[in-house]
Amino acid sequence: MSGLISVDDALGLLEEHATHRAVELVPLSKGFGRTLAEDVLAKTTQPASPVSAMDGYAVNLEDVRTPEARLKVIGESPAGHPFPHPVDRGECVRIFTGGYLPEGTNHIVIQENAERDADEMISLQGYDAPLHVRAAGRDFHAGQLLIRKHTRLHAGGLALLAAANIDQVSVYRQLRVGILANGDELKPVGSELQPGEIVNSNPIGLSALIREGGGEPIDLGIASDSVDAITEKISASPDIDIFVPVGGASVGDHDHMKPAFTSSGFELVFSKIAVKPGKPTWFGRTERSLVLGLPGNPASAFVCAQVFLKPLITGHFEDPGITAMLSGAVPENGGRESFLRSRLSVSSEGQLNVSPHGDQDSSLISPFLECSALIRRAPHAPAARTGDVLPIRILASDIPLMSR
Repeated sequence: MSGLISVDDALGLLEEHATHRAVELVPLSKGFGRTLAEDVLAKTTQPASPVSAMDGYAVNLEDVRTPEARLKVIGESPAGHPFPHPVDRGECVRIFTGGYLPEGTNHIVIQENAERDADEMISLQGYDAPLHVRAAGRDFHAGQLLIRKHTRLHAGGLALLAAANIDQVSVYRQLRVGILANGDELKPVGSELQPGEIVNSNPIGLSALIREGGGEPIDLGIASDSVDAITEKISASPDIDIFVPVGGASVGDHDHMKPAFTSSGFELVFSKIAVKPGKPTWFGRTERSLVLGLPGNPASAFVCAQVFLKPLITGHFEDPGITAMLSGAVPENGGRESFLRSRLSVSSEGQLNVSPHGDQDSSLISPFLECSALIRRAPHAPAARTGDVLPIRILASDIPLMSR
């Protein structure tokens, strides 16, 4: 497909050709950031039995309806060592936080509301309803759905699965995503630059984005400006699931990426997208691997990685449908769909607001330090002003929002 295609058509083709990932079983301790390949059900009930939420005395509520009730203390129930016998009326058991309530008890007199007199406990107040008891299964029950398939595991999810006594999880294999830079002018980060040379900065940011999406980034290095040099890099990387060549995709004399990949057996699916920034973004495939070519300009590469590469890794192609109220003004859009780097803020009323950065030049990296969203503008969208509601794409969940 040689002509310009729309953003939605490009995403549709990416979804159509997305890699079907293998499934593997990993220890729960290695599950952070991985995506579940099946629903996870609880193996146990949590808590398994009613437990005390406070230190105090486990009693039958009927025995402490009125103040100054005296009950015989017949034992104790600390966490991990339940009291093994039923408790009769007129009796109680010393209990500690997390301890199982003995049979015959349903209420906790906290120690601050009790006095001890030898082998008796005196309740200093009366009660109308049971207090300070965590019911069996309050957190979850055995067989209950805990986390759905396709969910990305974070710290809270791992803690929940551990509490359910689940020691391993079925997850999708991480896609190996190979980043390949091209250009005689590019040098590794930290190099002493000579006139005409620039730092190869794109792989660092793209690697972070790939990890954020659950992939495994592989830096394939820098290929010099020749088809042979690029094909050599491709043939040396047979285990890559998605190649991400950066740059070398326009129509100049030194743009060799597409010819190198097509000569290596890749079928070109589309060659450019009606998007700004990122028109030269292209996509191809073999039976084994995919290739998503990104523009060399850093802002273009990062925006297109957010819009096209991240869904290809995560498998989530649907538009999240997030909107925000515009602060400022946006001119009428041109013929290509555009994504504007923007700042998010939250008003005192909780309204999500978005403000486009003042300089949208595709070569600039610094705006991303303070921009946490992209405003999505349809082709030929009319001018927008403060108060208009616009669709946005949030770049990362851990970027702090500005308050207003």
